[in-house]
Amino acid sequence: MIPRTRLSLALLLLSSIWSAAQDVSSSHSVSAQPVDSRDLYLKVRLDSPLKLSKEKTGDQVSGKLMQDVYSGGAEVFPALSAVRLTVDRLDRRRRAPNDHWPWVIKAFTPRHEQVPVFHIASVTDPDGSQVPLEVSVVSVNKEVEVEPKPKKNSSSAMPEVDAPHRTRRELGSVITLVASMRTNANSVNATPPPESVTIPAGTEAKVILLRDISASKNHAGDSFQARLVEPVFLESRILLPEGTLFEGTVVKSQAPRTLSRSGSIVLTFTNMSLPGGIGSPIAASVAGAQISQRSHTVIDAEGRMHGDRPGKAWMLVNIGTTAGIAKEVDDGTQLIIEALVSTATDASTAGTARIISTCASTIFLLTRHGRDVVLPKYTQMKIVFDRPVEVFNPTVGSALGN
Repeated sequence: MIPRTRLSLALLLLSSIWSAAQDVSSSHSVSAQPVDSRDLYLKVRLDSPLKLSKEKTGDQVSGKLMQDVYSGGAEVFPALSAVRLTVDRLDRRRRAPNDHWPWVIKAFTPRHEQVPVFHIASVTDPDGSQVPLEVSVVSVNKEVEVEPKPKKNSSSAMPEVDAPHRTRRELGSVITLVASMRTNANSVNATPPPESVTIPAGTEAKVILLRDISASKNHAGDSFQARLVEPVFLESRILLPEGTLFEGTVVKSQAPRTLSRSGSIVLTFTNMSLPGGIGSPIAASVAGAQISQRSHTVIDAEGRMHGDRPGKAWMLVNIGTTAGIAKEVDDGTQLIIEALVSTATDASTAGTARIISTCASTIFLLTRHGRDVVLPKYTQMKIVFDRPVEVFNPTVGSALGN
């Protein structure tokens, strides 16, 4: 009976470990050089999923730009431009730590991985010419775009049921790159006289974070910076050029807690500085983010980012681990008592062993933490201006081609 029970537990644990390992290994982050105000930010949707373990030096990877690429107020490459990258070499790097899974998963998960390094990329212009770029890889992920859940309409007779898939859009396999751009300093600094412009409330902007942020490591009052990656337009006028820097503050942060309670974080943007050095106080909040498919982060109607509820793989892993702990503690306690007490038998020690094993498995379940909210450096976010802002923009003007 005991061997059959252990075999069932072993099969359950192995299936749990395999499921979680798929989760852990699907996201790969690669460090890159610090972003400069003149660097280009590119997001490339791959034509086919990239299998990192099978890539070799010299292999080529192709895809298309997910969004327009800008420098200042000028469009450098339009969206859907073809991109081709060549694997320069393979680096053996340590996997990013994942504290969501129990130690059983960490014991069977490889600590290192082979990651392809790209240094050269070529972008095909609309006229067919290829533009070579020196690039650094930021991340290689299957990404999703998350947006706030809509507020419930209290006046409606029939309550609406939350549909998470409506606020979570699949983006596919994406490589995020930072490309160096050589510019003439005189042309960058040559700007027309300042002009006052008003950014209406509700205006959206796309920014990237310039540092890592997480609910477990950041606290209320912590500051951070973000960079605008696409100009903000009003009809044909450029209100804010690419490269505008935003300063933000962590309003509230709650680290993951026991009883599987997820962490949460609230961010706000309080100031922005244009490339010309002119700063303005603002009030803006998070309205969306492009994150790894496995991050399980959601945004509520108030803009609070928090971990989603545990999924099936999490439940399967923890149930299997709990059952394994209970069985091993039960058997181990009986063996220890019988070794110390010569008159003890299996029948006399069964009750005590069962109580101890139940306590051990209960402690394990109660001390399990929920999901964390992790926003790596270069995470792209959509923010919304909560109130009108008047700025003196030295680069205001008409969009190219209008």
